[in-house]
Amino acid sequence: MSKLRSGVLNQIQGKSVLLTLAARIMKHRVQILQANPLVRTFILLFVAGISLSLMFSACSSNPSSNASRIPGVQQANVTLNLVSFSVTQAAHEKIIPRFVEKWKQEHNQTVRFNTSYGASGPQALAVIEGGQEADIVHLSLAPDVKKLEQAGFIQPGWEKKFPNESVASRSVVAIVTKAGNPKRIKTWADLAKDGVSVGTPNPQTSGGGRWNFLALWNAALSNGGSEAKAREFVTKIYRNTPVLPESAREATDAFFKAKQGDALITYENEVILKALNGQKLPYIIPETNFSIDNPIAIVDKNVDKHGTRQVAQAFIEFLYTSEAQQEFAKIGYRPLNDSVAQVKELKSQFVPVKTLATAKGYGGWAEIEKKFFSENAVANRILQDSKS
Repeated sequence: MSKLRSGVLNQIQGKSVLLTLAARIMKHRVQILQANPLVRTFILLFVAGISLSLMFSACSSNPSSNASRIPGVQQANVTLNLVSFSVTQAAHEKIIPRFVEKWKQEHNQTVRFNTSYGASGPQALAVIEGGQEADIVHLSLAPDVKKLEQAGFIQPGWEKKFPNESVASRSVVAIVTKAGNPKRIKTWADLAKDGVSVGTPNPQTSGGGRWNFLALWNAALSNGGSEAKAREFVTKIYRNTPVLPESAREATDAFFKAKQGDALITYENEVILKALNGQKLPYIIPETNFSIDNPIAIVDKNVDKHGTRQVAQAFIEFLYTSEAQQEFAKIGYRPLNDSVAQVKELKSQFVPVKTLATAKGYGGWAEIEKKFFSENAVANRILQDSKS
């Protein structure tokens, strides 16, 4: 601050000298006008230069302009761009105001959020292509964050920067049925029966669609089936799926709002949220299930460009606190925090799962992508076979 004051004083002293010279020139303006033409021209140009100097000096001394350029001078507001997958919106809308209030109290600075929600894959692509200048991404699955790393937006090692390998929210797979469950759907196997219409998002575009696919495949193998039997089982279910929406949210809306299908495969948190909003339908949490782990990361390229790294880091750290995890849990996400998981009124809404598979148990996402979701891999061939 002493350097800032010294600079301001120097500006004031410099202006004073210029004004004094200008005043003396004006006092003797008659003599100047009668002077030699060359002298007169020089003096008039000098006066014009003083005027321009004062004008530009006045513009550059705008306090708000200087504050944005002087290191250590905090801006009044900061904006964070958060890009996420569709079903996190309800959670973020509860958590963001709590973080904004906390940051204001601790730093006397207002944080504003620009948010975008959609299918995880297209959201990642929008960041890469520049349509979304995300400071933070909270996506459905690790490969979508990995794409940003490979494109140079996120530094390698992002998985180790936050707890739980940078997983910020967690759920399991649920099967929702129509009121009264007229098709008597109780297990994964019931989804493969003739005459049952199933809703699930497209695994080629949706993170939720990929989690659902893995849950179906895992269910087949868990019953002692071979991979050939698993392929046959999953193909039958996709034959019972007339439409494959782009995102998990679109699949949920098609089932709840448009009344499409006898059963919906979806995130458990989506079912709980719908019930909280008055759209309560029967659902099953299969005892053989798959852990849906949603990663979060700072988009290094953009936070450095925007100067938002400090607040982006703080927001992600806030998501792991008991305060934020309680908000996640209230709307159906399984708590990452043990203390929150033991809260009685929250614990009671989560059905215990007997066998919970993980991406790590399947060799990690690099192996999963190669085996199931790359071009001409298992999932794509099953989708093709199911429509033949």
